[in-house]
Amino acid sequence: MASIADISALSVRVSDKTVWTFVRAKDSQGREGWGEATLQGKARELHRDVDRFAPKVIARASAHYVECAELVGTRGATAVESAALGGIDQAVTDLHAQSQGKSLASMLGTVRRASVALYANVNRGTVDRTPSGFAARAGDAIDDGFGAVKIAPFDDVRPQDADSPEGRRLIDAGVARIAAVRAALGPDVPLMVDCHWRLNEAAAAQLLRDVEPFSLYWLECPLVEDASTLPALKRLRARANRAGVRLAGCETMTGVDGFRPFVEAGAYDVIMPDVKYAGGLVEMLRIAEVARAKGVECSPHNPSGPIAHAHSVHVSALLESFPFLEFQYAESPLFHEIVAGAFPDPRTGASAVPTVPGTGTRLDADRLRPHLATFDR
Repeated sequence: MASIADISALSVRVSDKTVWTFVRAKDSQGREGWGEATLQGKARELHRDVDRFAPKVIARASAHYVECAELVGTRGATAVESAALGGIDQAVTDLHAQSQGKSLASMLGTVRRASVALYANVNRGTVDRTPSGFAARAGDAIDDGFGAVKIAPFDDVRPQDADSPEGRRLIDAGVARIAAVRAALGPDVPLMVDCHWRLNEAAAAQLLRDVEPFSLYWLECPLVEDASTLPALKRLRARANRAGVRLAGCETMTGVDGFRPFVEAGAYDVIMPDVKYAGGLVEMLRIAEVARAKGVECSPHNPSGPIAHAHSVHVSALLESFPFLEFQYAESPLFHEIVAGAFPDPRTGASAVPTVPGTGTRLDADRLRPHLATFDR
């Protein structure tokens, strides 16, 4: 019976804005399992919490799979703690699947699809933030085989200022970017717009009127997500649906208890749990089932590094009510350069689900080393 021998975090600087943080678990038989805990601007804190949780997981985890949420608990966890636990859970689950000789997907449930459709999130890879810059990047994604595109066009908008003249100017600039992308894609390619919680209800309602000519597939995260905004989200969903648009959100929530209020309130047509933050891979499947029972689709949030992508592909293969999976398009060549094994390559707009033991994906130590960011333990 293999036991967990070591759990550690390591981070890679991808750009001025992005650091990917990974978790590596080793067992007593020399196998390695990999997870990802990336949380923007929190790499140092993630290292601290992985180090803090690792001894408890090592002391209790073995070849008998135990969810990290059961080992440590996620109720009341901070965002950093949830991400650290998510990365550990992924790494330990990868190890356990390897020890069973099963792919991660087949160990966790019934595999429903051999290939997972992807949409291209072109936001971080779009350096030229003009309408033509967004349009060009979206066109590149379509040329590379992606069948749907997401943009985040509302730079610098803030909820408290969204109704001001300056806020209106910034929103209008975002609408111009949406118009340019729609013109570049043509009328039939699904186009999603991420608001990153930058609007208030009045501004979001006006935005839905402004973008009606552009036939959005969904509008994502228009408002801050808490109990106080549930009625407004429900009203916005009804308004969006009347215009043929879905409302999507809940990308940072943790656990069934975190998602349930939004699902039961009818706030969203689509929820977006993230393998890093949802409270573990098994908990993510529970969340998806709670949503499915209420007629809500599950499209996992997946805008970070290659290990999160590998886990997201395996989870997406199991989901019953699933449109497609996010992929952060062309942010950095490191996404492909640092991986080894049976990586579910996203570059043609879909990822085959690996059938080898575990996720099939590991990081290459030699390729990784020049890019490591160091933090004091």
